[in-house]
Amino acid sequence: MPTSPLRLVEVTLREIELPLKERFVISSGWMENRRILLLELRDESGVTAWSECVCGDLPNYSPETVDTAWLALRRWLLPRILGREIEGPGVVKALLDDGVQGHPMAKAAIEMGVWGLAAEAAGVSLSRLVGGTRSRVPTGISIGLQASPADLVAKARQAVDEGYRKVKLKISPEKDLEYVAAVREALGPQTPLAVDANAAYTLEDADHLARLDAFDLIMIEQPLAAGDLVRHARLQERIDTPLCLDESVVDPATCEDMLALGSGRIVNIKPGRVGGFRSARRIHDISRDAGVPVWCGGMLESGIGRAYNVALASMPNFELPGDLSPSARYWTRDIVTPEWTMSSDGFVTVPRDRTGLGVEVDTERVEALARRSETFAAAAPGVPS
Repeated sequence: MPTSPLRLVEVTLREIELPLKERFVISSGWMENRRILLLELRDESGVTAWSECVCGDLPNYSPETVDTAWLALRRWLLPRILGREIEGPGVVKALLDDGVQGHPMAKAAIEMGVWGLAAEAAGVSLSRLVGGTRSRVPTGISIGLQASPADLVAKARQAVDEGYRKVKLKISPEKDLEYVAAVREALGPQTPLAVDANAAYTLEDADHLARLDAFDLIMIEQPLAAGDLVRHARLQERIDTPLCLDESVVDPATCEDMLALGSGRIVNIKPGRVGGFRSARRIHDISRDAGVPVWCGGMLESGIGRAYNVALASMPNFELPGDLSPSARYWTRDIVTPEWTMSSDGFVTVPRDRTGLGVEVDTERVEALARRSETFAAAAPGVPS
């Protein structure tokens, strides 16, 4: 869908902190409070949009953090885009990549924000602008590491009762076979079940990981190190369960490498991880053309980040339920209205008939939660920047 050129004149960065309802534990660490970096973008016509940088507090999932992203945005990224005419959101990635290596999550926060701004300016939903075709998307849940198999079973039972269409269990070398076996036995063979290792294993664990084949899993997500496509290919040759790559797919090229090497059979697309919507849409298309399903992962986003994920997941090749849990899964109170909800049969409604993100940002709550903020404005015409 074509969009009109726009000119960013102001961007405000805000860091807020939202307490999680319960501690979320994965193989590389845990979190109780989510530091969240938000961007508020405004163009010269006065249209505004919000976006979210999905970095964490620590560099345990990605080298980026809230603090490194703030630095990258203020010093290198915002200066190259503020005040210049942008033909459309599709050109933003190239502008940000020129002369700046890395920082994909910081870049994605700007790039996706421009998509949101373009949707607002055009009076269309973000879903329609990015090429989404569905009015609702299936939803899965990601359950963190638990103290015992019984605790994990209780969480998984609750998720099934609530309607989630996929149950994903975080695993680690100390908490895998016994835990997965208990859940599979409790939920029965009909429940779609997956596991996520967050790179906690090595190829030496291949025989151990092969024992997961017994549980009829949809996938084993990211068992080995992020950059190791070759060893993932060797592991996939030794097990029947499809491998799904998350941290390993950082751009369209690594997706093509994964497919060429046979490193996995499913792709988790997190738009923040791959640098924004342009790359995410390209990975979607590459995977679709190869007959490989994709799904949208989550990064414990607020309702703002969730809006971008829902819009992306409405594209046609997102065949598997995404980690698109409703607001109440993580937060006592979100920062958007209406909050994201899930139907009893496990679907999130895509706000295709609402302009932009489809939700309103509770600006008073954001201001009340803000730990720091900083506004960057384009120089007035004729004034040196």
